Amino acid sequence: QVQLVESGGGLVQAGGSLRLSCAASGRTLSIYTMGWFRQAPGKEREFVGSTYYTNSMRGRFTVSRDNAKNTMYLQMNTLKPEDTAVYYCAVCGVTCSTKDILYWGQGTQVTVSS
Repeated sequence: QVQLVESGGGLVQAGGSLRLSCAASGRTLSIYTMGWFRQAPGKEREFVGSTYYTNSMRGRFTVSRDNAKNTMYLQMNTLKPEDTAVYYCAVCGVTCSTKDILYWGQGTQVTVSS
């Protein structure tokens, strides 16, 4: 069984930065594509980026991984209030479509104040 634990969320002012971490245990995940998703209140969960598509949100967000630590990161810069959401990490299956996710983390809240 794989466990994914996100950390690094919190409250930040618009224009600020946060780095989220996703620590995996139970299996070495270096052979898998891993992804970040987010879900804002009242909205569907959306894809943010992955270890394959590492840059997103017009370059404001960058995904990276440290295979030695079995950990994935999401560096978020120039944050905007519309980035407020619960952020989830995931292990992707054939694709990183939400229907193809093998494992989900529990999520970490990111709140960006204006």
